[in-house]
Order: sequence, then structure tokens, then C-alpha cells
Amino acid sequence: MKQIHKSKKLPREFYTRPVLKVAKELLGKILIKIERNKILAGKIVEVEAYDGNIDEASHSFRGKTKRNEVMFREGGYFYVYFTYGVHHCCNVVTGKEGHGAAVLIRAVEPLTEINTMAMRRFSKRKITEKELVNLTNGPGKICQAFAFDRTHSGLDLTGNNVFIIDAPSLKKSEIGISKRIGISKSTELPWRFFIKGSKFLSR
Repeated sequence: MKQIHKSKKLPREFYTRPVLKVAKELLGKILIKIERNKILAGKIVEVEAYDGNIDEASHSFRGKTKRNEVMFREGGYFYVYFTYGVHHCCNVVTGKEGHGAAVLIRAVEPLTEINTMAMRRFSKRKITEKELVNLTNGPGKICQAFAFDRTHSGLDLTGNNVFIIDAPSLKKSEIGISKRIGISKSTELPWRFFIKGSKFLSR
């Protein structure tokens, strides 16, 4: 917790860069949600990039709608959507205003308020090692554990409710790259990035 408090919040300039650069550099950074008397934190270990200008799998590919409007803001906003009638997924908007790109946070390593997350995910406070690994290793699991939903979409990540704090950059050799998971279009793009060796990856 001391380390978290000493770290700096990522500035707007971090997010307004190209989506692939931001996606890779988000790895290792710390996602924070402030609740009344709690600080929920998780280290980002897996992400996927989406850019509607060339990417048919992106929500922004066919242009701006009421649903995806947040994606077209300048970088540094939180985009949360509901999918399959079951899960929420949280994303970080990147690039210049009007561009339509975002990074999906696929998995985090839980750091603080693990009991709170476990209650939300498994309805219990004491969890096994296997349950800990499965606590936030997927986009829907993250949103359930952190209690993110559509009401959080559009939040400014340079604000004080939900934000990401800095952490040492990873070496190129520490970052894994693959095709994205669970999509049917633009499947050839190698836009999934993850921390090699992390046991908290989605798969």
C-alpha cells in the first residue's frame, strides 16, 4: 500500500498516444478504484488493443454511436460496455479525440482488498490459491471484482475515482504478443499483449 500511495497517476499525455504503444506500456501499471473506505488495486498483466480505423473487431469500426461515444474522446477515459447480456468489460481510451481506439484490460493481478473482490466473485472471504488465480483473470471477472459497470463508462482516468498509477516499464523480453481472444473479425492482428510468466493471465 505504501508503494501505491507513493506512485504517480498516469497523466493525460500517456493515453493520447497510439493505441499499440499505450497497450504495451499499460502492462505492469496499477489499476485503482477508490471506494468509500477502500482502495482496490490490481496490476495489469494482459491487454488487447482495438482501433476502429483498421480493425473490424473494434466497437468503433462503423463509426460513432450512443453506445461507443466514449471511444471517440481523447485518450484517458474509461470505456465500459456490457456484453453477451452477462459481463461488463473495461477499456482505456487512447489517441486523439475522434480517433476511436481503446485498450481492453483482460487480466490483472489482485493486490489490495482481495477479500472484497472474493466476496463479489465467490461470495466468500477466504479463498484458495486456485480461486485467487481465477479472481481477476478475465475482463468480466475484473469488472465483477472491482464492481465496474456502465455507470463508470466515461470516467476521466486522470480524476480521483478510477485511475491508473505508474510502475517501472517492462523490458521488451518480458512482454508476450499474440492474436486476440474471442473475436471473429480481424483475427490476424497480433494485438494481445501480456506479461510472460504471470499466473494471472486469462489463458
